[in-house]
Amino acid sequence: MKVLITGSNGLLGQKLVNLLGTKPDVEVIATSSGENRLPKNSVSYTFHSLDITDKKQVNEVMEKFGPDMVVNTAAMTNVDQCESDRQGCWDLNVHAVENLAEACAKQQSFLLHLSTDFIFDGEDGPYLEDSKPNPISYYGESKLASEKVVMESSIDWAIARTILVYGISHQMSRSNIILWVKDSLENEKQIRVVNDQWRTPTLAEDLAQGCYLIIKHRAHGIFNISGKDLLSPYQMATKTADYFNLDKGLITETDSQQFTQPAKRPPKTGFIIDKAQDLLGYDPHSFEEGIAILAKRLKQKV
Repeated sequence: MKVLITGSNGLLGQKLVNLLGTKPDVEVIATSSGENRLPKNSVSYTFHSLDITDKKQVNEVMEKFGPDMVVNTAAMTNVDQCESDRQGCWDLNVHAVENLAEACAKQQSFLLHLSTDFIFDGEDGPYLEDSKPNPISYYGESKLASEKVVMESSIDWAIARTILVYGISHQMSRSNIILWVKDSLENEKQIRVVNDQWRTPTLAEDLAQGCYLIIKHRAHGIFNISGKDLLSPYQMATKTADYFNLDKGLITETDSQQFTQPAKRPPKTGFIIDKAQDLLGYDPHSFEEGIAILAKRLKQKV
């Protein structure tokens, strides 16, 4: 089975390449804009540079490799950047998905598309797969539009929705809440963390496993693939401090009204993951277990 991954330089992309590259029945084609940032000697894969906003490039690469499956992890995910660069956001999060869907139709490829909890307004989370979307940010609008592109296409498809992904990757370009808290407290820096937002944070390795299960079963439809613990950022911060034995006194509990951000954040999302657990056998780690796995990866990078 040939699996083409977009956004392979990103956190999820790297985890997917590392996971699928160990499967003897899977041939991995890793694609991303720019140069390959994956370690050359990790697992078996082929890399090809690809800008998915360029329809010609998408068609050429799809024709060259003829993948059975395409996993689209590429997106503009910086919520505030999406507000300021709306054209760039729409190009990467929507138009690029149109390109992929059209190319998948030509090649009869299955498309697994990644989406987000930000398609919801956060007024009545946690959410099921059939809960009614109502985005309150441009990022959320773009991801909901991308879902519609996939669902209204003629291809065989799945959508994996996820939340607040954290983990360690090679040549990381972005941090995450665990690393931010750990680094801040180790440097004896006081931090303010909100207590009035709620998420089910997702370990990148768990998300990759969920995507693999969808691919393995060629499972059609929408699946919530997230962690299972509903936590506030403040709770995530204190659990991180506890794990690394750092000073929780440096953490100040506050609410989101104290921060001015370009994009609105949904107050309470979180996912109910029963469908993925029952149909796919998806079994994510607890948040504490996730911290331990991240800590292990950190040691391996030293």
